[in-house]
Amino acid sequence: MTPASAVSLSGVRHRYGGTVALEHVALDIPTGTSVAIIGPDGVGKSTLLGLISTAKKIQEGSVRVLGTDVSDRHGRAALQPRIAYMPQGLGRNLYAELTVAENLQFFGRLFGLDAAERRRRIADLLESTGLAPFPDRPAGKLSGGMKQKLGLCCALLHDPDLLILDEPTTGVDPLSRRQFWELIDRIRAGRPGMTVLVATSYMDEAERFDQVVMMNAGRLLAYDTPAAVKAQTGAADLEGAFVALLPENARRGYERLTVPPRPPEPVGAEPAIEAIGLTRRFGDFTAVSDVSFRIGRGEIFGFLGSNGCGKTTTMKMLTGLLPASAGEARLFGKPVDAGDLESRRRVGYMAQAFSLYGELTVRQNLDLHARLFDLADADSRLAALVKRFGLSPYIDAVADRLPLGVRQRLSLAVAILHGPELLILDEPTSGVDPVARDQFWRDLIALSRDQGVTIFVSTHFMNEAARCDRVAFMNAGRVIASGPPDELRRQQQADSLDDAFIGFMRQAEGEQTEENRPLPPREREGPHEVGSVRGVPSIPNPMDQIPMDQIPMAQPPMASGLSPHPSHAPHGPLSSPGAGEGGSSFSRRRLLAYAWRETLELRRDPVRLTVALLGTVLLMLVFGFGITMDVENLSFAVLDHDRTPESRAYIEQFDGSRSFRATPPAVDARDLALRLQRGEASLTIEIPEGFGRDLRRGRVPEVAVRIDGAMPFRAETIQGYVSGLHQRFIQDAALAAGVSLPTAAATVEMRYRYNQAFRSLDAMVPAVIGLLLVFIPAILAALGVVREKELGSITNLYVTPVTRLEFLLGKQLPYIALATFNLLLMVVMAVLLFGVSVKGSLVGLLLGGLIYVVATTALGLLISVFTSTQTAAVFGTAIVTMLPATQFSGMLQPVSTLEGGAWLFGTLFPTTHFLKLSVGAFTKGLGLTELLPFILATAAFVPVFLALGVAFLPKQER
Repeated sequence: MTPASAVSLSGVRHRYGGTVALEHVALDIPTGTSVAIIGPDGVGKSTLLGLISTAKKIQEGSVRVLGTDVSDRHGRAALQPRIAYMPQGLGRNLYAELTVAENLQFFGRLFGLDAAERRRRIADLLESTGLAPFPDRPAGKLSGGMKQKLGLCCALLHDPDLLILDEPTTGVDPLSRRQFWELIDRIRAGRPGMTVLVATSYMDEAERFDQVVMMNAGRLLAYDTPAAVKAQTGAADLEGAFVALLPENARRGYERLTVPPRPPEPVGAEPAIEAIGLTRRFGDFTAVSDVSFRIGRGEIFGFLGSNGCGKTTTMKMLTGLLPASAGEARLFGKPVDAGDLESRRRVGYMAQAFSLYGELTVRQNLDLHARLFDLADADSRLAALVKRFGLSPYIDAVADRLPLGVRQRLSLAVAILHGPELLILDEPTSGVDPVARDQFWRDLIALSRDQGVTIFVSTHFMNEAARCDRVAFMNAGRVIASGPPDELRRQQQADSLDDAFIGFMRQAEGEQTEENRPLPPREREGPHEVGSVRGVPSIPNPMDQIPMDQIPMAQPPMASGLSPHPSHAPHGPLSSPGAGEGGSSFSRRRLLAYAWRETLELRRDPVRLTVALLGTVLLMLVFGFGITMDVENLSFAVLDHDRTPESRAYIEQFDGSRSFRATPPAVDARDLALRLQRGEASLTIEIPEGFGRDLRRGRVPEVAVRIDGAMPFRAETIQGYVSGLHQRFIQDAALAAGVSLPTAAATVEMRYRYNQAFRSLDAMVPAVIGLLLVFIPAILAALGVVREKELGSITNLYVTPVTRLEFLLGKQLPYIALATFNLLLMVVMAVLLFGVSVKGSLVGLLLGGLIYVVATTALGLLISVFTSTQTAAVFGTAIVTMLPATQFSGMLQPVSTLEGGAWLFGTLFPTTHFLKLSVGAFTKGLGLTELLPFILATAAFVPVFLALGVAFLPKQER
């Protein structure tokens, strides 16, 4: 790596299982250049950028970034404040529940900026990107273009030396795409020393970069300036150059695509699709407003518009998947009816995302859909489609493992399997390489021209839109222009359809062009004060207070007016209190940033917040009132063969007890057995003849009692109650009659030291508190981490200076606070609602409870390290917490009675020790000193769980 190199790679290889992502990649990128990495999905672009950004772990080879070997852990920690990384996907590094300003505040805290510096930089970036009017809008409600602008703001907030953007404009409309690149150009003009790496599948975008890297199948095809690459291949554009550089087998038979003219439509023919004043409202929001157009049979009709403009909603109304609030949609001359199966058979639909069954093979997917449509000639149709779309080499391959282009061909084959007359395609070629994309369009054109199939397609590729017979541009729920591509271009006097689209969009929005947009405050001449935006107060610019001869010039100022970040700025007047927090040492600011962000997300997620606040209350009521071991009001049935005053008194002895309730007398032994069998009685009593006579003569009478033993624990309790009542009745009756009964040699009288009333509530409530505090807090903590994995924001852990301990503790703190609140609530419920008083130390109970929830939330974090989906996290945490808590922690039987692994498992689980603490405080009246051993035992789990979580949580993706 030369001193002037920003990035240098040598011999880099990377694999995912048996799939090769990168193969012997060598690259040297000079400082201050802009480089576009181009190629279709799956060729290794994201892997390459992930390695450079430190997000991915190096498997083989050497990667040096800004003079640092990224395989060195300490080197990465010092390097990360100098890199900005935007992962692939709209807003993947953002947090949807946070507002624009809150997202920026979070990233500012992660990179150690103090409050004043954060406010100044946020104000500058919002104004320069046009987001200043929207600081309080949640990121999840931004359009695709606005999300990418916000993601760029978050990336630039700490003033990086290397900016890495992974397909930042994929899925973004042409206007937002142009605005995004003009913004990048202005930033680079202000910071010529910043290196920019961008992955893109839009070949036209790559033309504006200093250099291009072309990739295919994990290898570099070319690395040079765009002009040099085109000259080398003799191509007119980069798309042609890319095709020319592909291996021979990949481009065999490739020809430039030409679209034959559409045959004239028969006079008076019914249109395939007709929209008449279509409107769709969601509450007060109008997603589609008064949309009207018609699509003729056999026509290829393109549908373009900005993200969120209503394209998908319109498509769903046209297919009957969504009812219209007003207006009418007609298919083949008939009103759209969602229940009309015959009309549905005439329509084929292909979603943007791969919507087939990934675990099935190509053959199985085709066969399944043939069965769903009950095709009589399924075999011949399948054979023809497999041959037509070149699926024979992949016929027994699992769909998830197919190349993207082959997957799209399979999706199209399934969509036309039943011979539809109308084909609706939602961005079908996103991420597909040029060769596969042209082949796909050849198939569409053949369907249209040879078979008369009407094709309704949405796309963001303007060269694809130009192939359509007509296109419609949509903005803010309205169709703003419609007609043949050349006619639309002429209406705007534009050189390309892309320029025509932007012209129509700007007319519709009445917005300023990028050229007329006001420059950021720092680009204006003369001293100034940074303009304020809503939610970001205006503050004086500290640079204005520094004499010019004292300003370090090692780093040129950014176009947005941001000063270099303290972690890599020269020492001098610009040093900041946050400078010490940019490295790898423990940072309270970064920890609290994650805690603050998690708290905001939790407050704005009604489902998680409800579970966190009310889940324990509801379960406490269920366990407290619904699960009891007390024997009260149990029904019993009697068959009295004796019918004497003594037998009736015996029955009244049971009926007068609070434990038992009499049912009507049984008529015979069969009736008695049936009542027990049907559950109408929990026990039956059969009194034989001579019961009263034996009692009067001083004999001990016998009674047949049968108990329902389906629940053994309760049956044992019933047996004890019956024995006690029987013995007391016999003794009282003998005493009243003046006779003496035989006595046993010795008797045992039971006296309970604790819970003298033998109420199950006094035993259940303290145990339930321990059970609920390990169950719900652990699940919530686990979901907090796994949710980041699912949404992709876990990348912020990989590429920012935050340490694993800071990340875990920051995620944990809000759930500790919630669990502590639930602890206090359950203690209050125990005392006031269930009448279970705290006989021992309340301080000891609360202190032990606080330590316990720290341990249980740490356990949830540890479980989250090993799970990647929220479903797995919920089930995994439930099993890992509930099973040992109920079976091995002393809730059902003392831990000392367990043996082997069960005893070890119970001893090494925190609930075991908290149950002793809880029962000791509630029931046994133990003081703080007596509770201290249980508190310390519970506390020992906290560092163990956290240390394991830190050890197993990866700081890089593999």
